[in-house]
Amino acid sequence: MVPAIELVLVVVLAGIAAVAYFVFASFAYGAGYQPTPRRSVETMMRFAELGERDTVYDLGAGTGAIVFRAARVYRARVVAVEVEPLRVLVLRARRALGPFADRITIRWGDFFRLNFSDATVVTAFLWGGAMARLGPKLERELRAGSRLVSHVHPVPGWSPEAYDAESDVYLYRFPPRRNVGAQSSTGGS
Repeated sequence: MVPAIELVLVVVLAGIAAVAYFVFASFAYGAGYQPTPRRSVETMMRFAELGERDTVYDLGAGTGAIVFRAARVYRARVVAVEVEPLRVLVLRARRALGPFADRITIRWGDFFRLNFSDATVVTAFLWGGAMARLGPKLERELRAGSRLVSHVHPVPGWSPEAYDAESDVYLYRFPPRRNVGAQSSTGGS
């Protein structure tokens, strides 16, 4: 009977370790994990005016809330970028088991090392420091008319074209408008 108790204990501890890794391991890669709320995903998709001709880069794709919705509902081509290996495995499993796998590319790595010149839409739910670093990169690489939709954190120094306070989503269209005077942390147009 003792081996059965030991097995249960091992399984419970392994489960706790897996959950802890899934939630906290992202900090080792420079970002925490927090899924984008469904309401915010819907606002991001609406703001981005997604369509089947779009190529969406989802930065810090996590488990794919934006990725799979953009491909399934809007028929957009999606590049999911994620640095944390377990989440990359989750993304790959979801892609393999779901429809529209041909519309989804998964990249494991640092999005600061990617070129975004083929993106028409970039989605992000990143920390403020990452948004500050990302702004100049996107300005160099995105074409006129491309869109950035960000949840929670604005791009410092830019004025959003639209802001939804209820879902805390910012829309920027390229080339971005600059803030005049003091930098605003709440955005708003």
